[in-house]
Amino acid sequence: MTDTESLIFETNSAEETIAAAERFAGSLDPGDTVLYTGEMGAGKTHFTKGIAKHFGYPDTVTSPTFAIVNEYNCDPPVFHFDLFRIGDLDELYATGFFDYLDRGGIICVEWSENIPELANELEHVRTVDIAKTGENSRRITVRKVK
Repeated sequence: MTDTESLIFETNSAEETIAAAERFAGSLDPGDTVLYTGEMGAGKTHFTKGIAKHFGYPDTVTSPTFAIVNEYNCDPPVFHFDLFRIGDLDELYATGFFDYLDRGGIICVEWSENIPELANELEHVRTVDIAKTGENSRRITVRKVK
C-alpha cells in the first residue's frame, strides 16, 4: 500500500469483514497504528479479529470498551484500544496509550474520532473507516496517512 493509495473492501458478513482485515494485515509492520472510524456495530472489533488472526492469535477477540485496552499475544502483538470513553489527548496519555508505541506491536484503535488530533501524535498510521451499507454489508476504506 503506497502513501496515496486507498483500499476499499465491500463485505456482506462478519466473516467477510474478518477476511478483509486478514488481507489488509499483510501490509502492516510492527509499530503501525490503525485508527478506526465507524458507527456502533459497524464491525471495528471484527476487523481487529482479522488482524489478530493474520498474526496468529488463536483466541477470542473482544471489544475493550471497559478495559480500554486488550492485548493479544501473537507475533507481533496486537494492542486493541477503545477510546469510546476517552474525551481528549490528556485522558489518553493517562491511560498509558503512548507507552504501547515502544512495544513493537500493531495498535488498533476504535473510536479514534473522539481524539481527532491523535494521528498527528503518531508516526505510522493507517485509517480504516467502516460504513454500514445494509444490515450485514459494509464498505471499508483503508488509507495510509503516514
